[in-house]
Amino acid sequence: MQPISVVGTKKSGKTTTIENLTRELTKRGYKVAVIKHINKDFSIDTPGKDTWRYQQAGAKTIVATGPNQTITIEKNTTPLADLLEKCRDNDIVFIEGFKKIVAQNLIIPKIAVTKNQSEAENTQKTYSPIIAFSGPHHPKKTSILYADATKNSEKLSDTIEKVLFKN
Repeated sequence: MQPISVVGTKKSGKTTTIENLTRELTKRGYKVAVIKHINKDFSIDTPGKDTWRYQQAGAKTIVATGPNQTITIEKNTTPLADLLEKCRDNDIVFIEGFKKIVAQNLIIPKIAVTKNQSEAENTQKTYSPIIAFSGPHHPKKTSILYADATKNSEKLSDTIEKVLFKN
């Protein structure tokens, strides 16, 4: 299992980048997982449904399964290392969020999605290592590869393969 973090500001295209890379890498035969950190309080559950009712009654873990998928709802905050462990049966794990944790973690390579030059420069100061830039802005004055995953997910996927699996 190889983690890779996709970093950028709000509405920069991180989710679309991960979506397109997941599609391309899955076509290549890789098993891909995604970990998404959400900063605000949210629930994937629907008020009034059985799983919601179990939560309201005090259950800390609810597992629901059907013919095509299984979900686990846990009423806690889970550290990134534990979330990565849950994804251990995958080849690649994209991480969106956990900015402070991944910022200078040299073990986790980053793809930076930027909208302008200022964002690109700030990203280079904040995150390391950056293996590629993506998104609507092609940064200037950098030797780091640029490949817009919305237009050329193949090129960015090639880079991911090279960095993660051919060292």
